[in-house]
Amino acid sequence: MAGLPREVIRWLQSLDLTWQVKNVKWDLTNGYIVAEIFSWYYPQAIQMHNYYTNGTSLKSKQLNWDLLNNFLKKYNIDIPPEYTDGTMHCKEGAAQLLVERMYEILTNRQVKKKEGNEIDFSDRAYQNKLPMHARTTASQVVKNNIKGTELDAQPSILHTQFKAHDVIRNHVEQRRVDRLRDPQRFDIKPTIGERAARRPPPISCAYEESPDMQVSSNARASLITSVPGTGKIRKSALKSKQSTREASPKEQTIPEVTIKQLNASSVPQISA
Repeated sequence: MAGLPREVIRWLQSLDLTWQVKNVKWDLTNGYIVAEIFSWYYPQAIQMHNYYTNGTSLKSKQLNWDLLNNFLKKYNIDIPPEYTDGTMHCKEGAAQLLVERMYEILTNRQVKKKEGNEIDFSDRAYQNKLPMHARTTASQVVKNNIKGTELDAQPSILHTQFKAHDVIRNHVEQRRVDRLRDPQRFDIKPTIGERAARRPPPISCAYEESPDMQVSSNARASLITSVPGTGKIRKSALKSKQSTREASPKEQTIPEVTIKQLNASSVPQISA
C-alpha cells in the first residue's frame, strides 16, 4: 500500500475485510472492496450479495461501480466521478485518492497532503524520476495512459482521439521543459538574441529638449512653475514667444514710411 498515509493504512487494517488490501491499484479495481468498506458504515444500504466478488471482466466491474455510484448519489456522498472512473480503469494515483477521500468522509478526519501535488492520473511522476534516456516515447505514452478498458467502455473514435491528443500534448510540453533544463544534451545552440548581453537602458531626464525646441529662461520658468489641473487658462506659450522676441538682439523694428497723395491740379494733362 505504497503511497497511502500511515493513518489510512491503519484504518484499512482495522476493518475486517474479505481479503487484505496489498495494492490499492489492483485490489480496488472491481469495486467490491469499496462496497465492503461502505457496508461497515451503511449496513442497511449496501447488500454485498449484489456485487461480484472476483469479477475481473469489464462488464462485472461496470455493474459493481454502477451500484456504488447510485449509492453515492442517493446519500449525497461527495466523491468525484474521476476517482471512481480512474480506479476502475487502474489509472495511476486514482485508487489512492479514492481511499483517502473515503477515509475523510467516513472518519471525519483530514489527511495530511503534500502541497503542490496535482491530480494527474498518468505516469508523469514516474517518468520524471527516470533518466532522460530511459523515458518513454510519444507512442509508448499513449499506450501507457490510455487503457484498453477505457476503449471498450467508450468505443467512440472521437472520444479516443481527444484523449490521445491530450496525452501527446502533455508529452510534448514535458519534452520542451526538458530541453530548457538541459540544452547541452539536445545540442541546442543559443540564438543571437540569447547571446547578446542584456544591459539596462541609460537613465535619461524626464524632459529633454531638442535643438529645434529651445525656449528662453523666462519661458522655462513659466512652464516649470505652472501647476496643471487648476482649470485656469495659462498663457505660457505666449509669454515664451514674447520673451524670445525680447531676448534676441538681432531683431530690428520696421521704419515708418509716409505716403503723400498728389492733387489733381498738379498732375500734367496729356492732350490727344
